[in-house]
Amino acid sequence: MIFSGFFDLPWWGYILVALGLTHVTIASVTIFLHRHQAHRALDLHPVASHFFRFWLWLTTGMVTKEWAAIHRKHHAKCETAEDPHSPQIYGINRVLWGGVFLYVKESYNRETLERYGHGTPDDWMERNLYTRHPILGLTLMGAVNLALFGLVPGALILLTQIVWIPFWAAGVINGIGHFFGYRNYGCADASTNIVPWGILIGGEELHNNHHAFASSAKLSSKWYEFDIGWMYIRGMEMLGLATVKKVAPKPRFAAPKPAADLDTLHAVISNRYDVLSRYAKSIKKTYHEEVQRLAHWSPGDAEALKSLKRALLRVQELSEAERVRLTEALKNSRALATVVAMSHELTALWERSNASKEQLLRQLQDWCHRAESSGIAPLQDFSRRLRCYA
Repeated sequence: MIFSGFFDLPWWGYILVALGLTHVTIASVTIFLHRHQAHRALDLHPVASHFFRFWLWLTTGMVTKEWAAIHRKHHAKCETAEDPHSPQIYGINRVLWGGVFLYVKESYNRETLERYGHGTPDDWMERNLYTRHPILGLTLMGAVNLALFGLVPGALILLTQIVWIPFWAAGVINGIGHFFGYRNYGCADASTNIVPWGILIGGEELHNNHHAFASSAKLSSKWYEFDIGWMYIRGMEMLGLATVKKVAPKPRFAAPKPAADLDTLHAVISNRYDVLSRYAKSIKKTYHEEVQRLAHWSPGDAEALKSLKRALLRVQELSEAERVRLTEALKNSRALATVVAMSHELTALWERSNASKEQLLRQLQDWCHRAESSGIAPLQDFSRRLRCYA
């Protein structure tokens, strides 16, 4: 009797139901809250948009304006003391296991909501039901679960629904997604791709890709990566329920031009993360060549370089101590010092917002000229490749 409900399922049937229901919630978070509301990467048909709002109200009680505002602030203040949930600031354990409490704390910050919560739904349903009575949705969902699946299975399914998003989204994505994993793009933050197959968390596993191209509706970028949220969006597009506004640019290449022109400059800036990724390979190749060279006549200098491999091969902020050690180590390698210094000059092309396009073009042309006359083979090859961006 205690298990009686409208559906009498085997134990594994209840597990499948719980996984199915929580996956709909995950899809609602990644498609509606994240890609549509927070980043405006796609437009949704009113029917689809309201379904997602209604489902999230039933299963999470989250308020759209709060979620979008907190996430936008995370991007604006990433890895700083103002980031609502950075494991680089709070520590991985606090964000992984208590990320939901950091979210709730930030949701009470009215300045965050006013500054970053613009453009979110503000209709009658939002004001009078979804925002005013967030717990009512969970109560209704609990009643439905108990009626359909019985007391114990229904309660366990409801508990799974309640903890699923706080753990996977607030904990795993915000925690592990800024601590462990691999990186396709050298963003200034610590974002990582947790795994290349974004299925369990709707594609959000590809977090480094997202931070590189925040306004892209598609989170996968390499041929071996899979974003199930993007698959759902494409299906909704075919049904007329979604319109993709922007995806990450794909670099195109042509024959190398004799000299970089304004089109080359535009292509380089648009594909800056691809440029940085390819440049990192040049640094890596130069690094290995220099370590082998130094190992023959100065093993100590070679070991010093080995200890700084992480700092050399990843674009990240260095501590003052690391910066000093790196400067000392590079004194014995002209080639490596050159490619490191020129990497900073290259990134300056898209960081100097006050420079005119003509000034930036002259800087790019000068950069290519110095790279190709440096005598450093990996740098010369990269410069020629840079003139191929179209």
